[in-house]
Amino acid sequence: AVAALGCTMAVMLRLSFLTLFAGAAAYDELPQQKPHVLLVLADDYGWANLGVHRRGPAGTADLRQGQLEVHTPHLDALADEGILLDRHYAYKLCAPSRSALQSGRLAVHVNSRNIGVTSRNASDPVSGWAGIPRNMTGLAQKMRSAGYRTHMVGKWDAGMATPEHTPLGRGYETWIGYFQHANDYWRKNTVFQSTGEVDVCLNSFADFFMHNATYRGGVRDALSTSKECLADPASHPACYEEHAFKERALSVIRHHDTSVVDEPLFLFYAFHLLHTPLQVPKAYLRRIDHMLAESGADSIDTESRRLYAAMTLYMDEAVGEVVQELKSKGMWDNTLLIFLADNGGPVYLPGGGNNFPLKGGKYSDWEGGIRTNAFLSGGFVPAAKRGTAFSGVVSIADWYGTLCEIAGMDPTDRVAERANASLKERGLPHLHPVDSVAQWRFILNGTNARPDALHISENAVLRWPYKLVTGKQTYSRWTGPLYPNCTTLNEMIALNGPSYSDLKLFNQKVPLGQREEVEDRITWVQDCGSRGCLLDVSADPEERHDLANDSAHAEVLIELQNKLRQLNEQLFQPGRGPQVFEACEAAIANGGFYGPFVDAADWYSPVVKSPRQQLRDRALEATLRVASSRIVQWTMIPAAKKILPFIRKPWARRLDKCFKSGLSTLEGSPVMV
Repeated sequence: AVAALGCTMAVMLRLSFLTLFAGAAAYDELPQQKPHVLLVLADDYGWANLGVHRRGPAGTADLRQGQLEVHTPHLDALADEGILLDRHYAYKLCAPSRSALQSGRLAVHVNSRNIGVTSRNASDPVSGWAGIPRNMTGLAQKMRSAGYRTHMVGKWDAGMATPEHTPLGRGYETWIGYFQHANDYWRKNTVFQSTGEVDVCLNSFADFFMHNATYRGGVRDALSTSKECLADPASHPACYEEHAFKERALSVIRHHDTSVVDEPLFLFYAFHLLHTPLQVPKAYLRRIDHMLAESGADSIDTESRRLYAAMTLYMDEAVGEVVQELKSKGMWDNTLLIFLADNGGPVYLPGGGNNFPLKGGKYSDWEGGIRTNAFLSGGFVPAAKRGTAFSGVVSIADWYGTLCEIAGMDPTDRVAERANASLKERGLPHLHPVDSVAQWRFILNGTNARPDALHISENAVLRWPYKLVTGKQTYSRWTGPLYPNCTTLNEMIALNGPSYSDLKLFNQKVPLGQREEVEDRITWVQDCGSRGCLLDVSADPEERHDLANDSAHAEVLIELQNKLRQLNEQLFQPGRGPQVFEACEAAIANGGFYGPFVDAADWYSPVVKSPRQQLRDRALEATLRVASSRIVQWTMIPAAKKILPFIRKPWARRLDKCFKSGLSTLEGSPVMV
């Protein structure tokens, strides 16, 4: 009987294996040539701001208006021609998601904090910085080892302190972009409106960098300093930062040598769009207005929603142009396009995003904060899978292993393994192994590669279909189909939120309220406590029903509570250190551009300065040295914490504009964080 049972189990396992890889043989018959890979990452992209998520019957006027406000024809067509990823999960913030994507680790195992790139902990030479630890192997390094030509444009936000932290150090042969969470789309500097932060350098420098075979340093293009771009940049689309990214992406494709079949293209296109500050060429605002008028829709009633809609249109057309270039070059039929977002849309003002009908947004562990827009497209997608949707759980960290799978590379990080021996001897945090799950075969065969617990954050875990959310969660509300709107602004002015929750001065958070209950009210906090809120996100994707008090789910609740407690024992939380003045000195030496500031003395291309510039630099250095001193910081931070609650109301009036009676005159103006 035992032998019979063993035989039966063996047969069942064999059948399960065959079922899992059913159809794989047919896919193996595709050309063995490695595909070109276009990895596109949108920033702060709301769930409801992608057209495919607006489909369905328009049962109300607001639903219909919402459909007409979203213009993403190229993205929608690409999703329709490919595989829509319905359960793609990222972290709730920019830098952790990007660190996960580039390292193949879950954010909780590589970087779960949005801290300034000027940070340094000198006692930890591996992990004592912002972003990805020094000795982790980057995705592009794996792709380069597989023969790919690796290029990047756009936002990095995964570290800057040393040359190893840069895109070049992580394997990208060329890059043009910026290091931090955001910059000004026109001036490329790190104004407060970009990130809601003031750093140790008082945001004094530009964050616009490039590297290639012959140059490493700030972007000193004549266009940015032209009369047109200095006087009225919004009237000249070529002044727009995203224009530079797009043109570089097109150039990379045009100059790629397709005759060398063993060196396919890996292009990482990381948009600044749709992150604040909300800025876009005026022409795109006029086009959105015209499209709405032609369709018979109402004009958009708030400045932030109108700007966000126009920025979305710009991004959609940029992706369309890049895809067309691949087609013109004859590369599209062997290209895999991966489109992702780094987190949900920001629902605080003036973020402009909308995750309807999902709950929450950026900074929260609700579905609106972590379930992101994602799809696959391109000629490499098997014909039988085009026009389908995949409902298996996919983590943003999984693209590391998935692309290694496609490229024929082992995803194991041997560099990190070797570093761990030394780290253990020195009592420093060890580097986690790669968490990434190779998803390609699972996606093709429609099976869930992540049936076990996915560690979302220290406050959340997902074990499909159940999710446990604990602690205080900001932005814990549902938005409507038209959001933000004039009511949102009025509530903001009345100090009912939704306010931005992460204002910082020298890496120290500055609360918006003098009392915790005020802070919670204006950031829409829901406290799930240590017990947690239990959701079935399959049956209840809008997370309206907390099952924690349902006796039928008592065992699931206990299971996930224990699992989260267990997983949190493996959190990677090294001391990243304070912001340091050396970063300011390096920026001054590099001509006024942020960049690496440790072990970088001979790394930059030379900068020639006039005597006048040298005098200005010395004066700036002296000023920043005083401003960054401990005594000044100790004075400014408490002062800011006391003053901010008293200026919330007048400040709130500047965060958006309601113009129900007509269009705003502030076309293309920055809306403050």
